[in-house]
Amino acid sequence: MDLRSGVSRSPSRPPLRVKLNRRRNTSPIRRCRPPKPTPAPTDPQARSPIAPAFLTVTSPIPSPAATPSGDPTPPGAPADRSDLFDTEGAIYMASRRDPAGCRVGLFGVPYDGTTSFRPGTRFGPAAIREVSTGLETYCPQLDRDLEAMAFADLGAVAIPHGAPEPVVAAVEQATETVLDLGLAPLMLGGEHSISSGAVAAVARRHPDLVLVQLDAHADLREEWLGARHSHACAMRRCLEVLPSGTLRQIAIRSGTREEFAELRGSDRLVAIEAMAAALAPLRGRPLYLTVDLDWFDPAVLPGTGTPEPGGFLWKDFADLVEELRHHHLVAADVVELAPQLDHSGVSAVLAAKVVRSLVMLLNGD
Repeated sequence: MDLRSGVSRSPSRPPLRVKLNRRRNTSPIRRCRPPKPTPAPTDPQARSPIAPAFLTVTSPIPSPAATPSGDPTPPGAPADRSDLFDTEGAIYMASRRDPAGCRVGLFGVPYDGTTSFRPGTRFGPAAIREVSTGLETYCPQLDRDLEAMAFADLGAVAIPHGAPEPVVAAVEQATETVLDLGLAPLMLGGEHSISSGAVAAVARRHPDLVLVQLDAHADLREEWLGARHSHACAMRRCLEVLPSGTLRQIAIRSGTREEFAELRGSDRLVAIEAMAAALAPLRGRPLYLTVDLDWFDPAVLPGTGTPEPGGFLWKDFADLVEELRHHHLVAADVVELAPQLDHSGVSAVLAAKVVRSLVMLLNGD
């Protein structure tokens, strides 16, 4: 008996909850949700329908530019930027797409193919751009304002996904293009394996190039998990393309016994307290700064794939910025931000502030 209507209900009649379940299955939300797309082979990182905006590669990625014979464009050769960079998506605050009249060329490399612990650095470049608008364009330490500078955000390098070697080659070609435009390259990663491609291109223009590394890890392995271009081998590969061999590794705190034996037997390892004194003799030489964000302590930057306790704070980075004001900084990269590992978003904000300082240093006075 239905107590509300007084009508008897047959035992075979479906209970009301079944009818409600059927309604729920045909609700507008379910009816309007598109079917999950199948990513194309050239876009294995297609965006989830519920993913945040930075958790995406915005469009299918074209292949690198090629010569009429089908070979990739050799380093130094002119290339169509539309083939090298994907310009969809966010843009770093106060920048422009057109490089005409600019002094700095920023570009992203959304790659984490050799990540050995927690993946996600492919989302780093987009996250840095998106949160950058939450910062002021003015830097009190440097007394400079991005609004008074002309710098370009060229977009994301069109990389082939998969093995790291073609990605490093694409990064090298893109860096050559940025240099051909008369711009100082500033690369956003992505994982650290990409740095050797950029260093190789810059070192051809500056044979006496100095490489300065901020990192929790030594990154001096010959290979890791079968890959010579792993992010655990980043500095080993950079040394192979650095004619001067001048590498300074600031306050490294993690590595193998063999890596630290090599560091202690050379002049590369620099204590944080001796940073300014160690870099001062290198003033006047062209300098490339590579910033692996796990150099910062996980308490202030947890959004990275291989966090290492015992790291550094913004004040320590500001001390380096103060010293770099006296140097000839010609290129830089900021790598290893994995924004989805920090739900507060603070890691991406810190990374964006690092980028702001580097844009200003690369732009010069």
